[in-house]
Amino acid sequence: MTETTPRLEAIGLTRRFGGIEVVRDVSLDVPAGQVSCLLGPSGCGKSTMLRIIAGVDRQDKGAVRIEGRTVSDDHVQVPPERRSVGLMFQDFALFPHLSVAGNVGFGLKGPRDEIAARVREQLDKVNLAGFAEKYPHELSGGEQQRVALARALAPRPRIMLMDEPFSGLDNRLRDEIRDETLSVLKAEGTAVLLVTHEPDEAMRMADEILLMRRGRIVQRGAPYNIYNAPVDKEAAAFFSDINVIHGVVKNMQTETPFGRFLTPGMVDGTDVEIIIRPQHLKMDFDRGGKGPNPTSTDGVPARAVVERARFMGSESLVEFRMEFDGSQIKATVPAVFLPAPGTPLWLSIRRDRCFVMPCKRQTTVADPYAG
Repeated sequence: MTETTPRLEAIGLTRRFGGIEVVRDVSLDVPAGQVSCLLGPSGCGKSTMLRIIAGVDRQDKGAVRIEGRTVSDDHVQVPPERRSVGLMFQDFALFPHLSVAGNVGFGLKGPRDEIAARVREQLDKVNLAGFAEKYPHELSGGEQQRVALARALAPRPRIMLMDEPFSGLDNRLRDEIRDETLSVLKAEGTAVLLVTHEPDEAMRMADEILLMRRGRIVQRGAPYNIYNAPVDKEAAAFFSDINVIHGVVKNMQTETPFGRFLTPGMVDGTDVEIIIRPQHLKMDFDRGGKGPNPTSTDGVPARAVVERARFMGSESLVEFRMEFDGSQIKATVPAVFLPAPGTPLWLSIRRDRCFVMPCKRQTTVADPYAG
């Protein structure tokens, strides 16, 4: 193996159940020390990918390689215990009859003193040095999660596969445990493949996000890039609320309540959607003297009437009805701002934060992967 060889590779994996491809020609690679996240809605194939890589399920097509060595293809199927892969799942799966030390040391081979030293080392890393003799029922959910992490890392796996391991924790603990887990994994130089359906978790933990939909990876990249350059409307909507403004291209421009948008490369008559996140709308009580400048950074202000305003804890969400066409639009502001229903305001948008995309044609053929 060379330094450029990925720690983990999946090449063209396909898996069918009942004639339906739940994983469709998926490829990915994870180098040492990187956290990659398979992100997507329930049923998109994320967990199936993890089971194939772990060796507890087998693909119909494709191959899995670990450190350049093929562990699964049409002819080879290395058993899970010989893949040097650690596993963490939603269920911590601790043995109730074993102590914390017994759980962490379970499956380790070698002299007793070496196993005991490894167990102490791992418990210290997860801040459970004084818990060796306790039993799982005596621990909180967060402490059980730390034990599961210590147990998964004790055999020194080269790869860690994590299937929504933090979903069983309450919100108060989740961020703390995620950060601790990430710190330990980075210190070990482990290649991590994390599965989650929560965009916030992916953004917080991943070096690279692989966005899955209907069995395929539709976009991959660093969290900043995948958030700020979504491949389509569905990708944008998966990470946050969005507003969608519809228009039709005419002379390489599209008329909207916020002025004209340039749409080069699109033929006249093309239906387009202009996507803007609520946090990128600006609210004012007056027009601010702005004229109809179609190239302005904030576009042309448009008048709207407040329908409802709610304080969400860290921001205020204001829902409007546009005077231009009666459509609804939402804006957020990181402060307490609760205008009364019926209040007229002027809205402007950040053009550099908008995504202009052609509308997808609707098909009459049923898609078995929809939903």
